[in-house]
Amino acid sequence: MDPPKPSSNPTPPRQNPRSPPPNTQDFLTHLETYLAKRDGVDKLLKISRYAAKIILASSFLPSAHPLHPRLKNFESSVGLSRKAFRLGKFVQDLNALRNKNFCFDSKQELVLSLVAYGGEGVYYFVEQFVWLAKSGLIDNTHLQKLQKISAWAELVGYFGSVALKVGDLRRIDKEEACLRSSVEVLRLRGEGAGEEEERKIGKLREKRVMKRLSVVQDLADGLMALGDVRDGKGRFSGPALMSSAGLLSAVISTHKNWVSC
Repeated sequence: MDPPKPSSNPTPPRQNPRSPPPNTQDFLTHLETYLAKRDGVDKLLKISRYAAKIILASSFLPSAHPLHPRLKNFESSVGLSRKAFRLGKFVQDLNALRNKNFCFDSKQELVLSLVAYGGEGVYYFVEQFVWLAKSGLIDNTHLQKLQKISAWAELVGYFGSVALKVGDLRRIDKEEACLRSSVEVLRLRGEGAGEEEERKIGKLREKRVMKRLSVVQDLADGLMALGDVRDGKGRFSGPALMSSAGLLSAVISTHKNWVSC
């Protein structure tokens, strides 16, 4: 027996008049996915914190203003809240090294990967105890020493991360140069414009932009880590500069996380 044939005049599906426009629905779904990620909420808190720090560091809000202590308490509370989002985050660095399976292009890449992931992993691990000490659960006798270890580990991690990303940018440049040569050869032979190669070049350009943004973000975060290591003393350690670097890092990271959702 032949299967029943579908009706030649199917009834059109009923439209829900209350359903939001497609663009709005897509944005809200994307926003939900973004906020469901630990990094998404963390970066929004980071923007809030460093925006508050910039206001506090400037003359926009005098210290005698009644809002000044409230904003200071808000900044401190958000800073402590962000540390809670780092619980167990050191595991991602362990997995990053494990997933590499020690398949590196050179010994230099191996060393830089150990420095980058190792430094960041130690930073996130120690930050757990900094949070517990600041929240009052454990004795804060060694809090200052823990913060110093955390700052040094973070600075070392950013050094390795920037070095790795600079190497990635060089590889992207070489790959693009090879693709451009292929396109030029195809055009000289009259075999077409090399649309596939042009599409790959476009993707490489997007990848280069994101990688450059990552380098700028790491440099901004590294500058703040250097300020923490030096206890806010010396040149390039002013509150306004540190706050601006933190806000720049937060905006770049938020953009990257939003695009990757």
